[in-house]
Amino acid sequence: MTTRTLYLLCSAAPPVFDIAGVVEDAQGRGWDVCLGLTPTAADWLEDSLPGLAALTGHPVRSRYKRPGDPDAWPKADAILVAPATFNTVNAWALGLTDRFVVGVVAEGIGKGIPMAVMPCVNAAYAQHRALDRSLGELREMGVVVLYGEGGFVPNRPGEKVPYPWGLALDAVDGLGR
Repeated sequence: MTTRTLYLLCSAAPPVFDIAGVVEDAQGRGWDVCLGLTPTAADWLEDSLPGLAALTGHPVRSRYKRPGDPDAWPKADAILVAPATFNTVNAWALGLTDRFVVGVVAEGIGKGIPMAVMPCVNAAYAQHRALDRSLGELREMGVVVLYGEGGFVPNRPGEKVPYPWGLALDAVDGLGR
C-alpha cells in the first residue's frame, strides 16, 4: 500500500485535545501524518508533544524552520486544517503568515496542494461577517470548506458538541488521490 502524506494543521480549540486519536485514525486510512500546531495549540499540548512526535514519526512543528535548514517533513499530498479557529481562518484568507500553520497553507495554495479546512467556531464568532467572507475566499482558492451542513456546525458559546473529525478525514481521503 502506498502511503500518502497528510499535513494535519491544528489551531487552539478544544478538539485539538483529541489529536492523538485523529492521527491514529488517519494512519489507519493510509496517511503518513505530519502534525503542525499554532503556538497556542502547541502550548496546550506541551506535555504530549514528545508522544505525538513518536506517534507520527515526525517532529511536531509550530514554528518556521531557519533558512537553509532541511525540511523535517516529506512533501504533502494533502493538507487538513482542523480545528481551524476564527483567527486562523481569517489570517489564512488574508495571507497573514506570521504563524507557521498559516504560512504552510498560504504557500500550499500556490503549490497546488489539495486542502480542506474545518472551522471550529462558536455561534457568536459565526455571526461576524469576516468568517463568511474568509471561508468564501478559501473556497475561491480551491480549498474544500467543511462548514455548515456536511461539516462543522457552530455551537453556542460554552456548549460541548462532538467535533466531526470523521467528516474531515473522509474529505481528505479524496483529496490526495
